[in-house]
Amino acid sequence: MTEPAERRGLHVLGIAGSLRRASYNRALLRAAVELAPPGMEIEIFDQVGALPLFNQDLEAGGDAAPVAALKAAVQRADALLVATPEYNYGLTAPLKNAVDWASRPPGKSALRGKPAAIMGASMGPGGTIRAQLALRQAFLYTEVYALLKPEVLVGSAHEKFDDQGNLTDARTRQSVAALLGALAEWVGRLRA
Repeated sequence: MTEPAERRGLHVLGIAGSLRRASYNRALLRAAVELAPPGMEIEIFDQVGALPLFNQDLEAGGDAAPVAALKAAVQRADALLVATPEYNYGLTAPLKNAVDWASRPPGKSALRGKPAAIMGASMGPGGTIRAQLALRQAFLYTEVYALLKPEVLVGSAHEKFDDQGNLTDARTRQSVAALLGALAEWVGRLRA
């Protein structure tokens, strides 16, 4: 019988799709670290901006240090937590680039079979619903088991974080906590 995630410990890799220092999505990941349930540890991968643009010629020469670090971090993690902004109705280039690198080599990638939860913050009223849908499409191909619900779509993010990037909105904090609880349960179900 598989030991429950709460007792065994659950290592989650957080990835933000924004490079901006004051990014609401990076702040959303920091809030997730605070709100993680007992037994869940969230490590934030902060080298997304250091990844070279995916290019098979570069790949043929061996993984650059940031690429190797990304793949190793994904491999070590029990699950992923992705915080994605929405640019022009879709994913950001840095996030898509990270997914492309982590998906290599095809069929043997660190992403294959990895459970994941998606959330996102935006200043617009709809949050990041389209970006999350685009990420789910990429995850379908890479065989990532993305949690379907609850959805965390943080709209009007500028009203929900303070000047220091702390998530102050109680309802959003509850939503993030519920997502993390559901992710822990999802990992447990997939392990069984």
